[in-house]
Amino acid sequence: MSKLSNIPTNIITGFLGVGKTTAINSLLRQKPEDESWAILVNEFGQIGIDQTVMQDVDGIAIKELVGGCICCALGPALTSTLTTLIRETRPNRLIIEPTGIGHPAGIIDSLLSDQFREVLDLRSVICLLDPRALSQQEVNEHPTFQDQLNLADIVLINKTDLAEPEQLKSAHSFTEQLYPAKQQVLDTIHGEISISLLDHMRSDGLSSQFPNTHDQERIASEAKENTPTPPLLFQLQPQPRQPLLKSATGNGMHSCGWVFAAEDRFTSTALFEYLNKLDMQRIKGVFHTDKGWQFYNRTQDDTTVSPIAYRRDSRVEIISVQSENWQQIEAELKAFIIGS
Repeated sequence: MSKLSNIPTNIITGFLGVGKTTAINSLLRQKPEDESWAILVNEFGQIGIDQTVMQDVDGIAIKELVGGCICCALGPALTSTLTTLIRETRPNRLIIEPTGIGHPAGIIDSLLSDQFREVLDLRSVICLLDPRALSQQEVNEHPTFQDQLNLADIVLINKTDLAEPEQLKSAHSFTEQLYPAKQQVLDTIHGEISISLLDHMRSDGLSSQFPNTHDQERIASEAKENTPTPPLLFQLQPQPRQPLLKSATGNGMHSCGWVFAAEDRFTSTALFEYLNKLDMQRIKGVFHTDKGWQFYNRTQDDTTVSPIAYRRDSRVEIISVQSENWQQIEAELKAFIIGS
């Protein structure tokens, strides 16, 4: 068996809800038939939603790391997971999707470390930008948001169909002022991305403005490294009307996820109206409803609902900028189960 070396590797980054998973699905549709790809998905939330909506394509191996950022809280897991993923799948290309509040610096350092230097060939780091985010103070002043752009080789201004002309103009003005200049700044809709962008070379001279953003999370994770860990949520089986719950706090955000039994069916119209009214930073969910299995995806006021092939269970993840009464929200979610 030949030695693994110089595997083309890309990081697809961007803030919460910008459309990273949709962009990766666009790339998967363009994958050459004779290539195998490995996708490593990192979610800040505890239960994992993104893997349920990634396309099931031959020659694709998808691994999910949940419950924190691979740049800090899950830093030790990144090295071991990457090593296993590469050895087992021997991919022709590796794509890493960090969580929306993940700082890319630690990931880049890991990929360029002695352990992976000869195995991986880090190419373009691509950052998606929602032009509307620049008018949201809690986003555009977030150090991670700024460094995702600082460390990107290519910026894709996504969701241009939802932005006002002035917002789009501001996004171009903003990205043009970034230094060093980006290799490319492109407009896109629905995360459509050309596979050719993956083979742009990594730029020298890109640096973080806030390299120590996640130090506290990293210190906390190291302190917990030798403590026993509870069973993984996906290894447990929820009972009807008795969802599993897991919450966490980190990086200035609060998250909570629930897994419901597949037998639990929700009234879709009432459930989605309720979720639309919650004042949250991010909500993603897969639900077994009276109208079939549905994927719910919301970033602030931007909401989409679409059919999904996933069937194992219903699950939802909520991310908020403040602490929430998760028990109350759980009770309200359970009220939409048919027969409750």
